[in-house]
Amino acid sequence: MKTFCGRANPTTGAMEWLEEDENYDYHQEIARSRYADMLHDKDRNMKYYQGIRAAVSRVKERGEKAIVLDIGTGTGLLSMMAASAGADFCYAIEVFKPMANAAVKIVEKNGFHDKIKVINKHSTEVTVGPDGDMQCRANILVTELFDTELIGEGALPTYEHAHKYLVQEGCEAVPHRATVYVQLVESKRMWSWNKLFPVRVEAEDGEKIVVSPSEMENCPGVPSVCDIQLNQMPSSDFTILSDVVTMFSVDFSKPVRSASTYYRVQLEPVKSGKAQIVLSWWDIDMDPSGTINCTMAPYWVKSTSAFQWRDHWMQCVYFLPNEEPVLQGEKVYLTACRDEYSVWYKLQKARGEDKADICVESPICRCQAHLLWNRPRFGELNDQNRTRQYIKSLMNVLRTDSVCLCISDGSLLPVLAHYLGAKQFFKANHLEDKIKILEVRPESLTPSHLEDKKISVLVGEPFFTTSLLPWHNLYFWYARTAVSKHLASNVTILPQSASLHMMIVEFQDLWRIRSPCGICEGFDVRTMDDMIKSSLDFRESKEAEPHPLWEYPCKSLSDPLEVLVFDFRETVPQHCLSTEGSVNLLRKGKSHGAVLWMEYHLTADISVSTGLMQISNEKGNCEWNPHCKQAVYFFSSVIESETLADLPSAVTYAINFDTKTGDIAMDFKL
Repeated sequence: MKTFCGRANPTTGAMEWLEEDENYDYHQEIARSRYADMLHDKDRNMKYYQGIRAAVSRVKERGEKAIVLDIGTGTGLLSMMAASAGADFCYAIEVFKPMANAAVKIVEKNGFHDKIKVINKHSTEVTVGPDGDMQCRANILVTELFDTELIGEGALPTYEHAHKYLVQEGCEAVPHRATVYVQLVESKRMWSWNKLFPVRVEAEDGEKIVVSPSEMENCPGVPSVCDIQLNQMPSSDFTILSDVVTMFSVDFSKPVRSASTYYRVQLEPVKSGKAQIVLSWWDIDMDPSGTINCTMAPYWVKSTSAFQWRDHWMQCVYFLPNEEPVLQGEKVYLTACRDEYSVWYKLQKARGEDKADICVESPICRCQAHLLWNRPRFGELNDQNRTRQYIKSLMNVLRTDSVCLCISDGSLLPVLAHYLGAKQFFKANHLEDKIKILEVRPESLTPSHLEDKKISVLVGEPFFTTSLLPWHNLYFWYARTAVSKHLASNVTILPQSASLHMMIVEFQDLWRIRSPCGICEGFDVRTMDDMIKSSLDFRESKEAEPHPLWEYPCKSLSDPLEVLVFDFRETVPQHCLSTEGSVNLLRKGKSHGAVLWMEYHLTADISVSTGLMQISNEKGNCEWNPHCKQAVYFFSSVIESETLADLPSAVTYAINFDTKTGDIAMDFKL
């Protein structure tokens, strides 16, 4: 059966109806899932296995049967661990039907079908009793319901319900407890993801400063956590203001409450500075004594050198509602408020505030900017080097009588252009009489919108909130084509062109998210590998996917190569743009995939890159634009070359840009 799905095409801007297989959503879910990443997480799997063995032993020592409830079983891995550790019976709950079907096959293949019952339901719908899904309540509760924030996937309400209806009082739980840790820091880099900094513009009549309006300056932002690979954040990018402290912990072996609440700790700053950011992570103890511990602590906290890379659990960055000056040794109170699914923080000077004035309401963005711009976009707008390139380019093209049209989402270009002397500016920012905001799609633009003037300068960053992959911002080209009739014959277009670049890389760790697992802790999970592969083959493996590569180290195995050019001075052509060729491999390593990115040529000699900033050393380590996601195309087979002699000398590629659909199709052969 086929279904029609409506989608706004991010590149062309057109509304399209696509015929999709009825299983499309399911394949997307599987293909983009993090199951492979979790199965490759040796530290997690080993600790869970140790914790489960210990829990089964404790129950057996009491002379009881070990009945296990595994909520969110996924592949059935934790239930199989329990069965092989001697559990008498396991109930494995999985709400996602394709996953539950896979778990049944995996359990059977590993010879546990008589010990494990897979239940395809949400745990809150599971019944207990002679005619129920479970014969009796369980005395061991095993779950893995955590995300980077710990509670974002609904762990608390799930535990609350399980303790009320599905497990015995005083049951064993694996993990036994979770503890959330916090550390107060000052970081211009991270703060730039949350507030708009003043922009300095050197104009002919002196320096102008673009400042954000007070409602943006005082806005508490949005409560959603910023989860990143903190281990990729150099220590030079933040200043530690406090020791690491325990914020709160949850004992999973006892009834859990999910209702909104708050926790408060007293901090003594170890250094004076501006408190802007709360860094946070958690660990889990698999046993009551805490000897089996799995931690997400970042590199400067964790003493061990053996780091477990994982992408399913990272670290949290929380922005305080406003920056607060703190003095070394002068105590402050940090409050964590939480609801069922999220946590947010506030800092108060250590006055004896009454408990009543702790506000548990979630922060709400009042300025709209935090709803329009994501964190990397704030960072991009605050990138002074990037802004300088745009200012330099605008100075080259603007005249005092220029009439400008800007096509970009939430851009500062109109304000910059006004300060640099453009007479009139139309914007498809408080300069109400100078900058006119047109709430109209490019194709619906009429001469009256433009006061019957012709556009002499068309500008864009380009940036659009709907873009996921680098080339989606080519929407600028389609918009430029749609407004052609309003452009003066000698119009200047900035950027004048764009180019697509690519490079073959070896990833340090990111390859794991697409790598088959095979055998995990002695259990055969190849059924899962096959399932992911067939979902990838359904469509996804023929597509690139967006990743912020500053968080995922890789080394270049080839030189960067320009593969396609898009000339914005011309309208979008009717015919496809295609290229094929080969790229030579220069370094030994594993060819995991190709990285693709866009470069925008603002003028003949000024360009900005959304991808590679530089190859920083002989080993080929790459520095990436930290504000953009790059496109990663994983090769279906990985070629490993130990020496240059056995290098496949080149990777051949074919890349096709379909101007009708705005899609880029690519194929690589090693």
